[in-house]
Amino acid sequence: MPKTAEDVSTQTPLQSRRLSMPRLAWLIGPALVAGVAYLDPGNVASNMTAGARYGYLLVWVVVLGNIMAWLIQYLSAKLGIVTGRSLPETLGRRIGNRWGRRAYWLQAELVAMATDIAEVIGGAVALNLLFGIPLLWGGVITGTVSIALLLIQSRRGPRTFEFVVIGLLAIIAIGFSFGVFVAPPDGASVVAGLVPRFEGTDSVLLAASILGATIMPHAIYAHSALARDRFAPAPATSGVALGGDRLVPRGSRAADAPIGAPADPTLAELRGISTRRLLRATKWDVTIAMLIAGTVNLCILLLAAANLAGVPGTDSLEGAYAALYAGLGPLVATLFAVGLLASGLASTSVGAYAGAEIMHGLLHIRVPLLARRLVTLIPALAILAVGFDPTLALVLSQVVLSFGIPFALIPLVALTANRDVLGGYRNRVWTTIAGVAASVFLIALNGVLLYLVLTGA
Repeated sequence: MPKTAEDVSTQTPLQSRRLSMPRLAWLIGPALVAGVAYLDPGNVASNMTAGARYGYLLVWVVVLGNIMAWLIQYLSAKLGIVTGRSLPETLGRRIGNRWGRRAYWLQAELVAMATDIAEVIGGAVALNLLFGIPLLWGGVITGTVSIALLLIQSRRGPRTFEFVVIGLLAIIAIGFSFGVFVAPPDGASVVAGLVPRFEGTDSVLLAASILGATIMPHAIYAHSALARDRFAPAPATSGVALGGDRLVPRGSRAADAPIGAPADPTLAELRGISTRRLLRATKWDVTIAMLIAGTVNLCILLLAAANLAGVPGTDSLEGAYAALYAGLGPLVATLFAVGLLASGLASTSVGAYAGAEIMHGLLHIRVPLLARRLVTLIPALAILAVGFDPTLALVLSQVVLSFGIPFALIPLVALTANRDVLGGYRNRVWTTIAGVAASVFLIALNGVLLYLVLTGA
């Protein structure tokens, strides 16, 4: 019987390597890095504003967004693992029209810049709260640290980068969750907040902002690339190009053949571990990452709902910090600011990684890391320089992100349901239905939001 991607024969030459592979826990990591995008300063601003203005009203949005995020991030990782290509790379190969590919890149690039605005401004605000550093210089420092983190990724490899980002993720979780244990929310109100409803146009705007901050387009692009890089075959295979669940010589027409076509060796053989096992580990990886991100996001909203509702000025990060300092003490406020700083530093590096992957995959060009980072920093630094309200800029940037979701989500669902792309690993029918339902919901919400904004309602 011929070998399949799901059942690699134990008689392959890589038997000894497979037997020495790390256990399941060692395969976890890419989703935790991508999950940082779900805890960026835009999430903090959106959730704090929602809790301060509407109390527990939008708890259901955070929960629903996290459930949809699990499915979306798993599909993104699956695409990268099975094909050995990121989502931008796959789209770059399948969009035949050059101008169509450039147009798609442009919207993705704008989304990446909106992401950068939220992350750099968040880091700048945190540095201002902790050390009194002017916002503009805080933005410069945040951008500089992000470059250092990216250099770690490019020079030390994905595993070292994961360790650094996961360390920052732990700081974020502690910083944003501590206050909830000091001043717990009302349980009955939390349960009531699980009932879907809105209260006026502004609550719809905040719901779209929360979803834009929770389901991040650049996280979809990045996760497929992180999974690809983390589970890339050994360097000895660098002379071949990825094609589905197998490797074929560069320049060969077979590189674009359907995944079911005979080819040897498979990606599973070259990795020394079955694709099925990687996907199983990825489910755990995504589950852990989304549990952390969802819990922390909910804690941010509940902290504001329980302690900041009705307090003047608490719909801004600075006002929330001051209110936490006055109401819960300096420890809670300081940890909140430290969490915000770690959030800005970690998420801006992941965002820059996603932006570089978007450009490479869609335009087939690579720009020097420093040059690209400087260009994407300009909008955020310009906003800080002119004195625009940082919290308002954060919330609006998340709305921009929500409009970029369909452009990432619809191709992702379509590609992972396509046998020619994923072969036997394509989505099951119910998975595709769930992905389509999530896409329709998000697009409909964004359509309502656009109508409300344009009509002035």
